[in-house]
Amino acid sequence: MDHMISHKELTLKKVKEILDKHLQLKLGKEAEASIVKCRTYLDSKMDDYENPVYGVTTGFGSLCNITIPKDQLSQLQHNLVMSHACGTGERVRPEIVRLMLLFKIQSLSYGHSGVQLITVQRLIDMFNNDILPVVYQQGSLGASGDLAPLAHMSLPLIGLGEVCWKGEVKPSAEVWKAFGWEPIRLQSKEGLALLNGTQFMTAHAAWSLIQAERLSDWADKIAAMSLDAFDGRIEPFLAEVHKVRPHKGQIETAARFRELLHGSELIRQPKVHVQDPYSFRCIPQVHGATKDTIRYVKSVIETEMNSATDNPTVFPDQDLIVSAGNFHGQPIAIPMDMLTLALSELADISERRIYKLVSGERGLPSFLVAKPGLNSGFMIPQYTAASIVSQSKGLCMPASADSITSSQGQEDHVSMGANAATKLVRVVDNTERVLAIELFNAAQALQFRRPLHSSWKIEKIFAAYRKIVPFISDDSYMHPFIEKSIEFIQTREIE
Repeated sequence: MDHMISHKELTLKKVKEILDKHLQLKLGKEAEASIVKCRTYLDSKMDDYENPVYGVTTGFGSLCNITIPKDQLSQLQHNLVMSHACGTGERVRPEIVRLMLLFKIQSLSYGHSGVQLITVQRLIDMFNNDILPVVYQQGSLGASGDLAPLAHMSLPLIGLGEVCWKGEVKPSAEVWKAFGWEPIRLQSKEGLALLNGTQFMTAHAAWSLIQAERLSDWADKIAAMSLDAFDGRIEPFLAEVHKVRPHKGQIETAARFRELLHGSELIRQPKVHVQDPYSFRCIPQVHGATKDTIRYVKSVIETEMNSATDNPTVFPDQDLIVSAGNFHGQPIAIPMDMLTLALSELADISERRIYKLVSGERGLPSFLVAKPGLNSGFMIPQYTAASIVSQSKGLCMPASADSITSSQGQEDHVSMGANAATKLVRVVDNTERVLAIELFNAAQALQFRRPLHSSWKIEKIFAAYRKIVPFISDDSYMHPFIEKSIEFIQTREIE
């Protein structure tokens, strides 16, 4: 099954489908024609040395006033890719590198970048054959594009750098030889078109959004189990409450909880307590705010996925080549910082519910074991959750609040969106782990409420979970159970 690269809008839903179903990419006729038209137009401009074009017939950054002889333009682009591959740190995970390739292909397909058709096709070949460039997390300022990581992504095109293929890291030249491919001789502007752009940031953001939608869904399900296990009240979720403060996410969350807990014996039983703690009572407001943030960030990233973000921007029909700033990451850096905070808050409130479940309140035993003292029970999973939440709070400092001047002052304000992107991924992982620990606790607590049962939806989740994580009667080695809990919410789709 193929996905056609075209000018049709690329959605996050489609991106997820491309990843999940391992769809092959194919360049549509409209996109192919646009690429060829733009390259032909750019070639026609090569003799006009009276009017130098940034990055096409000049140097880069603060070297923009140096005109390059025509016979050196290809070497200029080759040198650009080599010299800018200065990434370091941890390797970017493969699924995000795949998205970098996809989004770079999409961006180049609009015919505003001036690349050769063979360059785009080779990127497609890499994607389709699961040949993933080795890219590093650190090195991009998030303006002038994601220069360093996109240089690492582009090195294989010219026969340099390394790729991950069939589970092994190999020199790209070795893999190219196996496929019978020759390195591409980059033409004017091509290196700049490859390196300018926001695809490193956008790939991290899109991957994080896919996870965020999943984690938001699980946060509701797990919190509903915790609410019932804690003998919580349903009144804070009644529709009337949220009609008078009608934030969309808040209304959606309250409705979801009424649905999830419909038919529960526990939620219907008479309550001694008048109120629940905020971590239960204010779930609609907190989870709802995260939903609203996800919705907003998704709209921004879907726009970015469908944009030409290199520089200069070429408009063949208008006979126009404009040096501007579409590579600047600020439009997505701030939303990524927002999403980091929104996901961190899902973990923050989750940890508070974990704490209440082990506190020995409302008829639950201390630390959720029948013989506390001899057994520590679920004491330390809460410590682990607290540690993770504390780390995420530190990662919530907005990267987009910073800027450090580069390139001799020519690039004097940058977005730092790449740092926003990489720490967003860390917070996604952290939030997933805390929610898994809450599920571990909530299932244990729910079992102490027998013979009463929760709703059929919650009991369905509980039954599936119990197939891989048992009830803890006496102290056990907990780490494997936490790991299985993480795997459970990663791989299970339970309605």
